[in-house]
Amino acid sequence: MIALGLYSQYWLLINISGFRSVHGALFCMLVCRAMLSVPYIHVNIFQHIGLPMFSPTRRPKRIYQMTHGVLNLPRNPLLDWTFGHSLISCHVEHHLFPFLSDNMCLKVKPVVSKYLTEKKLPYQEDTYLSRLHLFFSKYQELMVFAPPITELVGVQ
Repeated sequence: MIALGLYSQYWLLINISGFRSVHGALFCMLVCRAMLSVPYIHVNIFQHIGLPMFSPTRRPKRIYQMTHGVLNLPRNPLLDWTFGHSLISCHVEHHLFPFLSDNMCLKVKPVVSKYLTEKKLPYQEDTYLSRLHLFFSKYQELMVFAPPITELVGVQ
């Protein structure tokens, strides 16, 4: 699938975007991926950091893991367009239903929110600035002194 994705991007650049040089298309692919990797990691950290993580041997049911360990950020047209709704404003839904499309995540969002509220489970949402403040105020605790991720989730 990775090779197919890379080849598809290359094919689009050569045949649709007008790149005539193989090196130019490959350079464009490298630059695009490099530019988007940092914001992707940045946003993804903000939606998980400071929330509970569970031991692989003593973890609760999946619904408890997903509702306690992830949150949604408010809709942002630039981030939604770049990364999709499922990674920004529907991240809880994405974790509960990982195979839903972005549009379906938006459609099930009110149903999921209502269901979790009725079942007295958290439906976590927070603002980008609030997450940024948490990140900087607890940086040592959350990033420097945190145990390795493999201790918390195990090697998949």
